[in-house]
Amino acid sequence: MSRWKAAGIHLLLSAAIIGGVLLVMLRLWYPSPLFEAAGGKRLFFILAAVHVTVGPLITLIIFKSGKKGLAFDLAVIALMQAAALAYGVHIVYLARPVYLVFTVDRFELVTAKDLDPADLALVTRPEFKQPGPGRPRYIGVVAPSSPEERLKVTMTALSGKDLQMYPQYYVPYAEVAQTALNRAEAVEKLLAREGETVESALAHLGRAVRSVRYLPLRAKSEDAAVLLDAVSGDPVGTVLVDPW
Repeated sequence: MSRWKAAGIHLLLSAAIIGGVLLVMLRLWYPSPLFEAAGGKRLFFILAAVHVTVGPLITLIIFKSGKKGLAFDLAVIALMQAAALAYGVHIVYLARPVYLVFTVDRFELVTAKDLDPADLALVTRPEFKQPGPGRPRYIGVVAPSSPEERLKVTMTALSGKDLQMYPQYYVPYAEVAQTALNRAEAVEKLLAREGETVESALAHLGRAVRSVRYLPLRAKSEDAAVLLDAVSGDPVGTVLVDPW
């Protein structure tokens, strides 16, 4: 076997593995459009570039048919590549969006790494003790009743840790759905700016313009708009447009 053929086989195997990672990201951790909004696309391209190029390139350089110790060299490359992939997937997993939190007049995207273990230890509701490994969930957050806790949240917000990053104050979305709906705006405002994108999203959801309203979603890479049912206030989808 020539080195080019060996490198080609290695490339195909690497591409198949990274394709599997992409499928998990899109179906589970970063469902569209959060793949773009949460920075999943950037993370994936970095992971793919390293995994798909470095391993096959090293194989191309060191491979020589009949070379003594070739099997050991290839095994070392495979182990190094697997270790690098595992580390990259771990980073992607930690950066995954776990909650879309309604707070005040918008949704905030919260990732797994945003949640401090010390705060998670204070959670009393079982469903919020640990973020799940699956798709991100819509939830709400309420300000603490204690003046001391309110002051703490206010002070930490100045350094970037706002109310949505305190899981001890999370509540099921049903408890804030009516408040969210009252704060939501008419979709016509989005249509006036990015009509084609919004119309496409509504058609995909099978929704008429008047059947939904929207709230902004503040995300890591690109902000978006969460579409709410105009009667119940339940989220029905997310569209990647400027909501401001």
